[in-house]
This record gives sequence, structure tokens and C-alpha cells, in this order.
Amino acid sequence: MNILSIIKKPFSWLSGDIAIDLGTANTLIWLRGKGVIINEPSIVARSVHDEKIFAVGKEAKEMVGKTHKDIETIRPLRDGVIADFNMTDGMLQGFIRKVELNRIARVRMVICVPSGVTDVERRAVKDSGERANAKEVYLIEEPVAAAIGIGLDISRPIGNIIVDIGGGTTEIAVISLNGVATKESIRIAGDEMDDAIVQWFRNEHKLEIGLPTSESIKKNCWLSNADETRNNFCKGKRPSKWNSQYYSSFFR
Repeated sequence: MNILSIIKKPFSWLSGDIAIDLGTANTLIWLRGKGVIINEPSIVARSVHDEKIFAVGKEAKEMVGKTHKDIETIRPLRDGVIADFNMTDGMLQGFIRKVELNRIARVRMVICVPSGVTDVERRAVKDSGERANAKEVYLIEEPVAAAIGIGLDISRPIGNIIVDIGGGTTEIAVISLNGVATKESIRIAGDEMDDAIVQWFRNEHKLEIGLPTSESIKKNCWLSNADETRNNFCKGKRPSKWNSQYYSSFFR
């Protein structure tokens, strides 16, 4: 080990790289050398009187459906757009505090944003990152980040179609030469599935369930039948009778 590396090592925590996936349903934070250290719901619990934030992420999700009249839980991002600037900023600051970066650390930060956000919303997200003491803040659209994440060489003159199904939106983009040639954002995704499950139980069984329960049902039902469905489609077969009945009633 040379003298330069010995000198630099004690001060390596003063700088670094951090990536934030600011999604409608979940927010993920990646830190160089540690990987994904935060994967929590994009939910904020706040006071209805002065908008003071009590909790973000997992702690806020645990309060969904269990709050009293003075506290409400909200999703600052809805349908792929920023619905509440102040709460988005507060949520982002709350997640960054969970990372417990040193106050004098000057990190480089990359933030993934939905492709449907406006220039004003982009500026607001960038400002929020700068307030977290980042020396550089870069914004990248989610389909581009997804393409890079799965190892596609987006610099080549070849069209790559990316379908990114998130919580609030499904984003379809054609990427080539390090840019987005065309894109479309559809406001039907995981949240719509959750709402559909709630409606199905309400209409078919006169049973009221909450969104956390419907999300759990969605994950368990789709994952339990994923292997059979994938194999059937690969072989050109139709889903089983049970699956057909389930899907038809689910999307009725």
C-alpha cells in the first residue's frame, strides 16, 4: 500500500456517490461500496394542521389506515408526477437522513425521476438534492436508468424498447444513441392493480380491505402463479382454468 492510499483512506467518507430512485410506490437509495441501503415506500405521515412531517418510508406506511384526525398519510408522487412539492422535498430529506451521511460529506448524487415530470418539478428535485449537501446533482429518467441497469448499451445506433412498470405509471421508451427517441407514460400500473383488488372484494364479497392488504394479495397471487404462467406463454399455451377465472374476475 503506497503512502498516497494511506493518506486518502481515512478521508474516503468525505465524498462518494449516491443514487436515488424516486418512484411513485417506493424509493431506493444506493451508496457506493454498500449497494442498496434503503428500499422503502414513498409515503409521508404529516400533521393536517401545519404539515409537520412525523415519518417517512416504512414508518409512515405502518400508519396507513391507522391514523387519527390530526395525522394523515399521503403519497407525494402520484400517477408519475409530483403531486406535492413540499412533501416530496421533505420525504427526500428524510430518506437522505436515514443514510446518515456525515454533515461535511460532499457527495455526487444521481436521482431517477419519472419521465412525466415537468421542468419546474425537475428543478425542485434538484434543489432538494443540493440542500442535502450534494456537490453535484444529476437527474436521469427512469426508463434510461432501467436500460443502463440491465446492461443495455444505449450508446449504439440501435433502438431499445424499455417497458418500466412502476407503482403509479407504466413508462414505455425507445432509447438510442444515449437519448430517448420517443416515450409514452400510461397511468395504469401497480397502484391501479391495488385499487382493482379493493373494488373486487367490495363488489364480490361486500368486504372492505385496505391498500396494504390488497398489495400483499397482488404480490402473493402473481408470484405464486408466475412460473406456470411464464412456462405456458413460452410454450404457446393458455393459462390454466383457475388462472383464467381469476384474471377475468380481477379485471372485470
